[in-house]
Amino acid sequence: MKFANLKTPGGPVLAIVDAERKAYYPVSDLLPGFRGDLVDFIASGAHVSPPPASSFREFSESDLLAPIEHPRRNIFCVGKNYSEHAKEFNRSGFDASSNTDMPEYPVLFTKPASTIIGPGAAIPNHAKVTSQLDYEVELAVIIGKGGTGIAEKDAMSHVWGYTIVNDMTARDLQKLHRQWFLGKSLDGFCPMGPYAVTADEIDGGAIDIKCWVNDELRQNSNTAQLIFDIPRLIATISAGIALQPGDIIATGTPAGVGIGFDPPRFLTSGDRLRLSVSGIGELHNTIA
Repeated sequence: MKFANLKTPGGPVLAIVDAERKAYYPVSDLLPGFRGDLVDFIASGAHVSPPPASSFREFSESDLLAPIEHPRRNIFCVGKNYSEHAKEFNRSGFDASSNTDMPEYPVLFTKPASTIIGPGAAIPNHAKVTSQLDYEVELAVIIGKGGTGIAEKDAMSHVWGYTIVNDMTARDLQKLHRQWFLGKSLDGFCPMGPYAVTADEIDGGAIDIKCWVNDELRQNSNTAQLIFDIPRLIATISAGIALQPGDIIATGTPAGVGIGFDPPRFLTSGDRLRLSVSGIGELHNTIA
């Protein structure tokens, strides 16, 4: 099933959606008394079935919010997790953390919840602090069942579903400060959506992932090309950090980011970004 977080006159509403028909049905109508968000729904362990299509109501794309607006913790992120991207990043001279093309272990960092914005929202250009805005399309894993010390063989049973994120980056800050947190964590630097899709609907380990800038296809790959796959990432993080329901893991971006060009092709005000992951949908945002 696909879930969305929708703007309504009474506040955000978690809903099951039919994306093709642009129709929704509130989860609270299926779970009397439920008034929470997607994290609350996942943590409750509740299961729902969609009602008949005739019971759905219409929504517009302008009603879409990030599927998880208020995660309980930072977003877990993975750097240099596609081999060609790892190579282009190393060649660019912007990676002050390493001089190797292929990481031996997953490169992990976080983005705070304040980075999250929804579909259609303008991405702040932060012109006072950066002049080197870059994009990164990523498949994001949403944890369902929490746990610590999760074995790779058991990891996929802990996945509730998936969404799309854009790991926006200020490359100059990323380079200057060596650790990536600041360059990755400016306000509005994690567009997310449009939907959250349950794990039974798509194969997160082999799914097409793409990004267009102003209708030019820049990134085009498949998650089968991940250096460290989803089970490895879950096992690595959970080895000493207990994962919780609703945690988000952004799995990394493929080649084709702005710094991969010579000269680099950074984003400017008015640039339109279209991110796609098969089975989830398209995430559209514009640089303010």
